[in-house]
Amino acid sequence: MADNVNHPQHYEVGNYECIEVMAEVFGLEAVKHFCQCNAFKYVWRMDRKNGIEDAEKAVWYLNKFIQLEGEND
Repeated sequence: MADNVNHPQHYEVGNYECIEVMAEVFGLEAVKHFCQCNAFKYVWRMDRKNGIEDAEKAVWYLNKFIQLEGEND
C-alpha cells in the first residue's frame, strides 16, 4: 500500500527522495524554510482538501524541520 504521507512514490527516484536531494543542492537552511512553508500550506488547506492526511503531512514537515535543525548542532 502506498504511503502518501511518509514516502510518497512520486517523490522517490531510485534510492533518492526529493527532499534529500534538495538538501544537497540547496543546503539545509533552504530545506528548513521549505519544510516550514509546506507545513503551513497543509494546515491551511486541510479543511478544504484532504483533511487528516494533510494534517499528517504538516506534522511530517514539522518533524523533518526539527530533524534538520538538529543537524545544525
